[in-house]
Amino acid sequence: MPVTEFYATGRRKTSNARVFLRPGTGTITVNHREFAEFFPTEALRTQIKTPLVLTETVEQFDVLATVAGGGVAGQAGAIRLGISRALVLYNAELRKKLKKSGLMTRDARAKERKKYGMAGARKRFQFSKR
Repeated sequence: MPVTEFYATGRRKTSNARVFLRPGTGTITVNHREFAEFFPTEALRTQIKTPLVLTETVEQFDVLATVAGGGVAGQAGAIRLGISRALVLYNAELRKKLKKSGLMTRDARAKERKKYGMAGARKRFQFSKR
């Protein structure tokens, strides 16, 4: 029996996304809401669709994603990584194309923690000579 659903996890900043690829018409659902409703800007929607457009599988799969944590940019990045990983499970030959475009790499950049004795992560309080 062939696998009818492909599952992968994507992470970015403090966001975690669980992505399910199911054979379908190309609808994308995020947290049981419509894709366009969940992500307000076109830039974020384009970012999420990148792996599907690159591999020419936009109309082949329905994407169901549940995402938690972080803000909209982090969530979009997490979903994009999840879609890329799920596509590789579907067809391992797509990995080369996705990796070349940098879609298989987990973006490890996150907010640096604030250190004691400082105003922020790196900013110091004003120096006073006297």
